Amino acid sequence: MVNFVCLFGLSLILFFLGGWLIPITDPTECCYTLTAKEMLAEGDWLSPRIYGDFWFDKPIMFYWELLLAYKIFGVGDFASRFFPAVFATGGIFLTYFFGAKLYNRKIGFVAAVMLATSLEFWYLSHAVITDMTLLFAFSLTLITFFLGYRSNNPKLYFWSFAASGVAVLTKGPIGFLLPGLIILIFLAWQGDLKHLRKLFVVRNVLTFVVIVALWYLPMTILHGSEFVENFLGVHNFLRATVSEYAKTDVWYYYALISAIGFLPWSIPLIPAAVVKFFRRAELFIEEGRLPVFDVHEKFLIVWALTVVIFFQLCATKYVTYTLPAMPPAMIFLARYFSNRWKLFLSMAGATLIIFPLALFTVALPLAEDNSGKRTAEIISPLVDEKTCVVSHGRKYSGSLVFYSGAKIFRLETKKDYETLRPQALTWSSKNVMPFMTFDELPSDKKILAVVAVDAEKDFFDNAAGNWELVGTVSKGNLENFAEEFFLGKTSEQKLKCKIYKREQIKFDDKN
Repeated sequence: MVNFVCLFGLSLILFFLGGWLIPITDPTECCYTLTAKEMLAEGDWLSPRIYGDFWFDKPIMFYWELLLAYKIFGVGDFASRFFPAVFATGGIFLTYFFGAKLYNRKIGFVAAVMLATSLEFWYLSHAVITDMTLLFAFSLTLITFFLGYRSNNPKLYFWSFAASGVAVLTKGPIGFLLPGLIILIFLAWQGDLKHLRKLFVVRNVLTFVVIVALWYLPMTILHGSEFVENFLGVHNFLRATVSEYAKTDVWYYYALISAIGFLPWSIPLIPAAVVKFFRRAELFIEEGRLPVFDVHEKFLIVWALTVVIFFQLCATKYVTYTLPAMPPAMIFLARYFSNRWKLFLSMAGATLIIFPLALFTVALPLAEDNSGKRTAEIISPLVDEKTCVVSHGRKYSGSLVFYSGAKIFRLETKKDYETLRPQALTWSSKNVMPFMTFDELPSDKKILAVVAVDAEKDFFDNAAGNWELVGTVSKGNLENFAEEFFLGKTSEQKLKCKIYKREQIKFDDKN
């Protein structure tokens, strides 16, 4: 009971604290929140939609979570971040439970605390994205499988297939294929591939199919080939074969991400792992013996490494992709810290101080700098039915649309529009926001233009008429924010964007 109370208190401090303060950010969080907001407005809990059009980026599970939170708490920052924090809490309790089952409650507790206080997990517990929900369903799939395998209780496989169905509703086919690959490799290492026959029985397969069909079947019937091509083609096949961000497609990407994401625990672990590696290498040279792993170690190793290697082989790489590798890794590594109790307590205690401070002094200003919330506060009172709102700059702010509720056109030159416009089976297909070129700016409406400072010259080179500056938004600055937060000082900040207004052009003005 003490362990449960401690873990729950840890969750409140690390995952829920400040969730109502952090604004929705661009470019990712806004896609989920804006989609859920539009679905709620339309009363449609089946077909995701954004900017007034259907949107097949992700399956339905995370949108259902957002819709439920919006119904309970209202549309806002806390509601948006509520379920990621809930599933982060669920993730550490699953880790505790599984660690206790494999070894003992002390190791389970250490593993759960390590997971909760690791940098990547803490960050993603606040992020409005699908990954925490996937981690929970993914972990439940593999935990129920292994406990069923270890105890020779095939009834647990039912829950494994059910959880995998939820994972597929959360992230797509990877929610079945990757856990399946992990189980396949583990059984092959065990020399027990025949055990697959106990997994794929009618009841288990039918359960999985029914859960998946709850959403995929009606979507296929309603939207046909458009849904299949966009969901499977762009957001699954293209993601695996064509890098969205070429600079991250390097062989060491996830090794680096793991070292950073496991902070602060990777600080003592990396040198300890290097020492142990050379000791085992020396033993192998002297005695010719490879290390021997028990069944628990085999499963944890296969689970963690398969996730990392699989996504390393995919073309598109994101920081969040290897999150499902963290629970088994933490259980495996918890044995090291369970024998170094003072070191464990001091590191865990330090994170309980550092992470909440970092939330207010680092995460909050960074989120504000990558959000359109402050811009929305300026433009919302200026928008009416006779106003056309446009945005010009390198980045389009979906969060500005989320907070303002206005239809905002992405303003581009004809040349840039041809490059950016959505095209099938390319990454530009994600550019589903409404576009407008400079020559299409209406003369019979008032125009509000949100212009990034670094695109201001390009804007005035292409936009005709007389423009009046009606507002500015400054960039977030960690140093200035810290001075203001701790010392009450306020200093001048660099501008992020400017808001210009142009009144309706009269006939005489055109000449």
